[in-house]
Amino acid sequence: MIPLSDASRRPVRFPFVTLSIIIVNWNSREYLRKCITSISSHAPRLDYEVIVIDSGSFDGCEEMLKEHFPAVRFVQHERNDGFAKANNIAFGASAGASLLFLNPDTEVVGPAIEVLYKSLHSLPDAGIVGARLVNTDGSLQSSCIQALPTILNRTLDSDFLKKRYPKSKLWGMAPLFAGSMDAQPAAAISGACLMLKRSTFVEVGHFSEDYFMYTEDVDLCYKVAAARYRNYYVPFATVVHHGGGSSDHAVSVFSAVMMREATWRFLRKTRGRAYGIGYRAGMFGSAAGRLLLLAVGLLIFRMRKLAPSFEAWSAVMRWAMNRDRLVKQYYPR
Repeated sequence: MIPLSDASRRPVRFPFVTLSIIIVNWNSREYLRKCITSISSHAPRLDYEVIVIDSGSFDGCEEMLKEHFPAVRFVQHERNDGFAKANNIAFGASAGASLLFLNPDTEVVGPAIEVLYKSLHSLPDAGIVGARLVNTDGSLQSSCIQALPTILNRTLDSDFLKKRYPKSKLWGMAPLFAGSMDAQPAAAISGACLMLKRSTFVEVGHFSEDYFMYTEDVDLCYKVAAARYRNYYVPFATVVHHGGGSSDHAVSVFSAVMMREATWRFLRKTRGRAYGIGYRAGMFGSAAGRLLLLAVGLLIFRMRKLAPSFEAWSAVMRWAMNRDRLVKQYYPR
């Protein structure tokens, strides 16, 4: 195990390898086992290392790695300080000239890692490359790329509209349906599987630790594009993203609130305070409309399955009015 103090203070001086694969674990031991097994089964023909950082969950992943994957380098962080900070700490312990940030609830399919690496080093002005993410059942995961957030696309965000108008510029998903296997430029790549050069990561200042979770990948893509690189979606590199491996989708209040908070912080930082206020107002209106529809379903049609959504959107409304206490637990300042 790499001592946390050493990893977090300064980059560890190891001989460089071609690629560092960095995985942040939080209560995802069994998913992590499958993830690393898939990397080993489809090992890229590159000199690579795997670094796992546990973000204060102490779920037994260290013992599992020692038993099954002794070559994996492990960093134990004492508390959960968020996805961005954990990745930055693990980066400090890495030695790769290129970096692959990978979620623990993913499984690599075939030569995906090698395909991403070759794309990163052959595409013109490539900053970040990302894979085609699929769900456990093999269906396409549309969140693998997206547009940068705006008031409009976040206010209108819904599965119904995305399915109805999947190629709309609002969502930034058009490359998913282009019917081409060539790499396509994209505004933002999902942090579930994101590769870039070490030099680029250093140049743009690493992951921004302004976010506890969510939007740190969008922020990184924004900074990379601002540095005049291009982000690419690589459809012929496939990775299974099981989703929910590190968070509880059954209770969506936490995710609903934290996603809005992170988006608000990004918009306030990149577009200014007034735009951030507009986003809160838009979210208030969106929550009010959805709550009205959900209330009709619950009270008139007795559709109990809508109760979790009602609870989540109630939390979003409280957040929009700056009355949600959950945020203060993770953004105490």
